Amino acid sequence: MKFLSSLAASLCLLMTAHAADLRLGLVGLDTSHVTAFTEILHNEKAKDHVPGARVVAAFKGGSADIPSSIGKVEEYTTALREKYGVKIYDTIEQVCANVDAVLITAVDGRPHLEQARIVIAAKKPLYLDKPVGGTLRDAIEIYRLAEAAGVPIFSSSSLRFAKNTQAVRNGSIGKVLSAETSSPSPLEPNHPDLFWYGVHGCESLFTVMGTGCETVERRKTADGKIEVIGKWKGGRTGIFREGPGYSGKAIGEKGESPVGSFDGYAPLVVEIVKFLQTKQAPVSPAETIELFAFMEAADESKRQDGKPVSLADVLAKAKAKP
Repeated sequence: MKFLSSLAASLCLLMTAHAADLRLGLVGLDTSHVTAFTEILHNEKAKDHVPGARVVAAFKGGSADIPSSIGKVEEYTTALREKYGVKIYDTIEQVCANVDAVLITAVDGRPHLEQARIVIAAKKPLYLDKPVGGTLRDAIEIYRLAEAAGVPIFSSSSLRFAKNTQAVRNGSIGKVLSAETSSPSPLEPNHPDLFWYGVHGCESLFTVMGTGCETVERRKTADGKIEVIGKWKGGRTGIFREGPGYSGKAIGEKGESPVGSFDGYAPLVVEIVKFLQTKQAPVSPAETIELFAFMEAADESKRQDGKPVSLADVLAKAKAKP
C-alpha cells in the first residue's frame, strides 16, 4: 500500500508539473524538426531536455510537388502520434483551439502565409520555422499581419543560437568589421535559391553582422558554388558561401573568432520556449526581413549577371502592391 501511495503521489506531482507546461501545436509534419523538437521537449532524461512546453496537437500539411515533403509526412505523423501521444487534427483551426501557441514547421515556405493567417486570427503566439515565407513579399505580409493583430511572432534558423555565433553577437570581439559564413545550399525550384537551405549560413552571417546591409552581389566560387557578398553601412562586408558544412569566421575590433557552427536544435528550442513564455521575440522583425531581402537580392543579382543590387530597392518592390 505504501508503494502504491508513493507511486500515486509521484504521478500526481508529474501531472501537476506537466499541467503548467505550455501546450504547443505543430503545423506541417514534413520535416525532421517536428520529431527533434518534440523529443527535446518531452524526454526529461535527455541531456538536452528543455522543460516548459509539450507538443499536444498537430496538423499534417505536406506539399505534393516537393517529394522530400510529402514523402515524409506519414512517417513523422506516426512518430508524433505513437511515441509522443500527439493528437492529429484535420484543420489548423482545430489545432489552434486546443493549444496555447503554434509552431509552423512546414518545410515548404509557400503555404506559411495562409497558415499564419489562421494562427494570427486565433491570437496564438507563433514561431515560424525557416523559411518565413516562400517569398520576401510573403514574409513581410506575415509580420505585418502579426503586428496589426498584436500577436507575438518570431522566426529563426537553429544556426543563430550556436555558442560561438552568439558569443560574437554579444560582443566577444567587439564591433564586427567583416564576416564569412558557409553552409550547404541545395536548391528547390519552388523557392528563391537561398531560402531553402542556404538560409542557415545566411542567418549566421546576420547574427554577427546585424542589420545595415546596403547592396548584394552574387558570384560563383572557383568550383562553381554560390557566393554572395554583402556590403554593410560603414564599409563592413559580410560574405555567404555555399559549402559542405557549417562554419565561418568573424573579424572584429578586438580580434577574430569562429562562427556559424551547428550546435543541435536544443539552443533554438530554449529560445522558442522562452519566447512563448515571455512573448518577447529574440530576433526583431526588421532583422529577419532584412535577412530575407539579402537572400532575395542575391537572386536578383544572379538575374543581372552579378551586378550589385540595392536591398532598399528589393524591399520597396516587395512592399509595393502587386
